[in-house]
Amino acid sequence: MEFFRIKKDIPFMRHALVFNVISALTFVAAVFFLWHRPLHLSVEFTGGTVMELKYQQATDLEKIRASLKGIGYEAPEVTSFGTAHDVMLRLPVVKGLSSKDASQQVYETLCKAEKGELKQIDTVSAKGEHVMKRACSDAAGAEAVALQKVEYVGPQVGDELTQNGMNALAMVIVGVVIYLAIRFEWKFAVAAIIANLHDVVIILGFFAFFQWEFSLTVLAAILAVLGYSVNESVVIFDRIRENFRKQRKASVHEVIDSAITSTISRTIITHGCTQMMVLSMLLLGGPTLHYFAVALTIGICFGIYSSVFVAAAVAMWLGVKREDLIKPIKEKDETDGAVV
Repeated sequence: MEFFRIKKDIPFMRHALVFNVISALTFVAAVFFLWHRPLHLSVEFTGGTVMELKYQQATDLEKIRASLKGIGYEAPEVTSFGTAHDVMLRLPVVKGLSSKDASQQVYETLCKAEKGELKQIDTVSAKGEHVMKRACSDAAGAEAVALQKVEYVGPQVGDELTQNGMNALAMVIVGVVIYLAIRFEWKFAVAAIIANLHDVVIILGFFAFFQWEFSLTVLAAILAVLGYSVNESVVIFDRIRENFRKQRKASVHEVIDSAITSTISRTIITHGCTQMMVLSMLLLGGPTLHYFAVALTIGICFGIYSSVFVAAAVAMWLGVKREDLIKPIKEKDETDGAVV
């Protein structure tokens, strides 16, 4: 399927050096920001408190964030889940304050924001036992804010998640190398990995520079970008191999330019449709999906760039040639082995 067909090949490889210098400078800048301003990790990685609350009325997330900022939480993660009455809080560790004390302070603050009062009430557990618990009651005696669940994420759990995330990233990279080396040739595998790492580091650089929160959902977006970028590279590499068979007299530059030009229409359709879906998450998904969509948007844009100007150019500079992808046909001995 094509929206349009470009009759004359665009000389992408003529300008490959310029675009790769730009890529290298962007990559170095991203590494500098990661070193100078480390990632703003979420509670899953650093440890902290996760609270689930249920409000009597529909929740006002901005009001909750303002209340939490008033007691020292600079960037509290407040998201709704389930219904409009349910709220999840992810709060970082506060120095000099235990997780239990922090959760109690937060609950008391939010109760006051709803003009409620904390009281000890007698409740019956699932096992039929009478348990005393603190509840936030309004003037009418109804429970204005109910504390559904409190979880404490320790630093050990955060370290384990970090290690698992790094392992997942490494497994994806190794899998991509093996797949491309088997399907094409090792030069394409190296070129694709350089392009993919370029995309990942630049996404991380954006998050470090703007100090956006890096959570498990963002990590999932980065893994998705890796697969998405590899798919684009595979399409171009496959067209390069096909052109090597068709264009016997063309140079390597001309073959690569023709391959990229012939896939432009497909790239616009695929990435355009994907980006429309991502933009809907970015604009309508709320705080829960915001940074997930941001990471995908950055990854899609740089994934197109790296597949065209980085992966293809690196493969060319590594010396890819027709013989790497197409085995030469041995000429049949006309004498059929007879000795004259």
